Amino acid sequence: PGLLGHGEGVKQLKTPTRLPTLLGDERAIGVAASGLFSLALSADGAVWSWGCGGPGELGHGDKEDQWQPKKIEALAASASDQRVIAVSVGNLHSLAITADGAVWSWGYGDSGRLGHGDYQSQLL
Repeated sequence: PGLLGHGEGVKQLKTPTRLPTLLGDERAIGVAASGLFSLALSADGAVWSWGCGGPGELGHGDKEDQWQPKKIEALAASASDQRVIAVSVGNLHSLAITADGAVWSWGYGDSGRLGHGDYQSQLL
């Protein structure tokens, strides 16, 4: 389901291939990938995700798969200190760090992996 980010039906590429969708005309400065989904961080602090939506690890407020990179609107910075500066992924969950030092987590919450003090999955 869009694991490569090259659109519906593209399940395998034999050589490295640039993503067809630009990240809001910004250059990527960071990426993170699991076996089922990926995140990219653009120079303007926007976070993009694609792949399997599973328990909400893509950050779009739902559990839908994304075939190509889609901007995570919930992480759009309203102030420079809230701009995302790093992203990471785990097994069905995602994390982001903002310039003010806050850590955001969402996705599958089993075993307390989100750090929210419970075992609940969390949509962003």
